[in-house]
Amino acid sequence: MLRAAILGVAHVHAPSYARCLSASCRARLACVWDNDPARAEAFGSSWGVPAARSREEALAQCDVAVIAGENLGHGDAIEACLESGVPVICEKPLAASWDEHDRIAGLVSQSPTLVATAFPCPHSPVFKSLLSRVQAGDLGEILAVSGTNRGQCPFDWFVDPARSGGGAMIDHVVHLADLYWRLLGKEPEKVTASVGHNMHRLACEDTAHVMLRYGEGLFATIDSSWSRSKSFETWGDVTLRVVGETGVAEADLFGQGVRVLTDRTRLRGTGSDLDGPMLEDFLSSVQEGRPPMSTAEDGLRASRVALAGYGQRS
Repeated sequence: MLRAAILGVAHVHAPSYARCLSASCRARLACVWDNDPARAEAFGSSWGVPAARSREEALAQCDVAVIAGENLGHGDAIEACLESGVPVICEKPLAASWDEHDRIAGLVSQSPTLVATAFPCPHSPVFKSLLSRVQAGDLGEILAVSGTNRGQCPFDWFVDPARSGGGAMIDHVVHLADLYWRLLGKEPEKVTASVGHNMHRLACEDTAHVMLRYGEGLFATIDSSWSRSKSFETWGDVTLRVVGETGVAEADLFGQGVRVLTDRTRLRGTGSDLDGPMLEDFLSSVQEGRPPMSTAEDGLRASRVALAGYGQRS
């Protein structure tokens, strides 16, 4: 059984990763580390595992690692894993700045150690069904794609560009950019975006609308925002609408659920558990010596779309 370490526990997905590792038949959570020792201690205690005193100490105690710290710390964490020869899956966005993009691309190209990107959406049964229909030609030639990824604002370090790299655009665009690559098989030739700061009056954008042009008339849009209220039925959404010559397909990746009627109406059990299959794919890829479903290149490709939305490279 593989020993796993979580490097950085600041991300909102860190508890889900700990839960999935604790339930896995392939791995066990061995330790955690964070650049805030108190945060690491509290997180480790809640999962019954020790908090390492340093990242190097954590890497010495594990066979695989999960990076779930602040966005702009990904490069340092990936470099430490590669120097230790520890396969790693890194939270998205893999790169939250052009400098980090180039640094991570260079690190990955020079190392045989596996680096995966934490993209859960490709594991969605809804998306897999949509992808199979597109690949089978059920919609004919694809003319346009539109998608949404709208959630609640996580605040904390997510709204500090010095640690996050940006706001809703860098946080949410990468998911749909990756799904569009899988649907269309090519990167956009041009990316433009409009952003807003009107929902929460933050230093970073809380709304972003992105237009992608793929040439030959094919285009796509992404509506990414931190616009969901605390009372909204779900934390967020990922929806897709694919327009083809002979048909239109619509998919709601988190639209599954059971409505429970008590004194208030709530939507319970929304969506499939995608973190579990994502981590199992990563763990099995390590054991089987094969590429994971979402590689480092997948993460870098999606990051390029989000970063291009902020403007051209300097």
